[in-house]
Amino acid sequence: MQFTSHGVAGGCWMGLLRTVMPPVPPQVIHRGQVVAETVMRQAGPDQWAISADLPPAVIDDGVHTLLLVGKAEGAEMQVLASLTLIAGKVAEDDLLAEVAQLRAELDLLKREFRRFAAGGG
Repeated sequence: MQFTSHGVAGGCWMGLLRTVMPPVPPQVIHRGQVVAETVMRQAGPDQWAISADLPPAVIDDGVHTLLLVGKAEGAEMQVLASLTLIAGKVAEDDLLAEVAQLRAELDLLKREFRRFAAGGG
């Protein structure tokens, strides 16, 4: 089984599941609890369009990781995909730290390029 995520829109996680065996409808797990059931519709041979309405509790400030778990009939349960949602102050702090790191790396690259261009390389 292979899941290709098409992202989240309007609080709904969507994607395409490819499997030879008919799947059991996957579930969305957050902190060990099932938080959403999926809706499946056949999208072609061995392909299923999957959508899951995410509950408001996982679309709020902080970092939330969701797992899409499923199985084909007669098979073991497996993690098909993960989705990390980041919002609020946590996102702002992480983005500022990432930009600062990128600036430091760019400064290092500029310094090394200037040294190389000046013939010191």
